[in-house]
Amino acid sequence: MINRKGLLFVISGPSGVGKGTVVKKILEIDKNIKLSVSATTRSPRNGEVDGVDYHFISKNDFEKLIKENGIVEYTQYCNNYYGTPRKQAEDWINNCNDVIFEIEIDGKQQVEKNMDKIISIFVMPPSLEVLEHRLKKRGTESQEVISQRLQTAINEMKQAHTYDYIVINGALEDCVQDILSIIKTEKLKSELMNDFVEGVLSNV
Repeated sequence: MINRKGLLFVISGPSGVGKGTVVKKILEIDKNIKLSVSATTRSPRNGEVDGVDYHFISKNDFEKLIKENGIVEYTQYCNNYYGTPRKQAEDWINNCNDVIFEIEIDGKQQVEKNMDKIISIFVMPPSLEVLEHRLKKRGTESQEVISQRLQTAINEMKQAHTYDYIVINGALEDCVQDILSIIKTEKLKSELMNDFVEGVLSNV
């Protein structure tokens, strides 16, 4: 039997690429994979559940976590903090669960500095035209805002080469299976299988 720590996967991609839907599907398929829930100092919105959508905490508690190295990545937006707590992720990893951080590029760079090992995956759209169509399909933003999001997406995609893997979200099921294959491949690397091999050979 293989008994080892879980792995940490960081998944990023531009707004509108569908990474949230991809991650949700992965969690439905593999119950051993956990999604890290971010912490925030903003107030809950209607329908949001503490511990599910976010961990809602005070500004003082958030800043205390920062000082104690209890946050592995964070940012500030509209006078509120948003970030990823360390303890929950490390507890899952130590309990043999694989963990996904669905975060932005800046967050990924912080996590690289604050965690021992991560496997990073960048989700790309098939084309800019498809990405623009997906953003328009939401029906919630003006053309001006969509154009701004597209420019931001272009800047983000220029950083895709800094990730370990790049997957294309053209068809949802294909993208999900590509990421599940990456997760399986990483878990079968020889450096992680050495204990198993030694166990098999222990009675020789």
